[in-house]
Amino acid sequence: MSLQSTDPIADLLTRIRNASMVNKTEVRVPSSKLKKVVAEQLKANRYLTDVKVEAGKPRDTLVITINKPDENPTFTELTRLSKPGRRVYVSASEIPKVKNGRGIVLVSTSKGVITGQEAVKQRLGGELLLKVY
Repeated sequence: MSLQSTDPIADLLTRIRNASMVNKTEVRVPSSKLKKVVAEQLKANRYLTDVKVEAGKPRDTLVITINKPDENPTFTELTRLSKPGRRVYVSASEIPKVKNGRGIVLVSTSKGVITGQEAVKQRLGGELLLKVY
């Protein structure tokens, strides 16, 4: 049995969602560059409290703090938009707004993973990764 996921971003979001639903404040996932960048973007937009990388023998571990103890998570919805079977690419003018600007969408562009607002400002299109509200 392999521990390799076909969609690591969906796995990351599912682990974060599941941990928040059972009132866990922290989740540990196998680390990768893309997962780290996505988690850092969520932290920068205040949907996560902290993101750390712990060194490990076969692979590093990403330690994500969802919220502080005795607080509620700051997100209600984490949804993967582009999937391995159906990739969703958009130009800068087609980037959607989430809940009239109260949520964010993360876009993988040639300049890296950035929020939809930053992509519109820089006039960059790319692959829609996820939306958070």
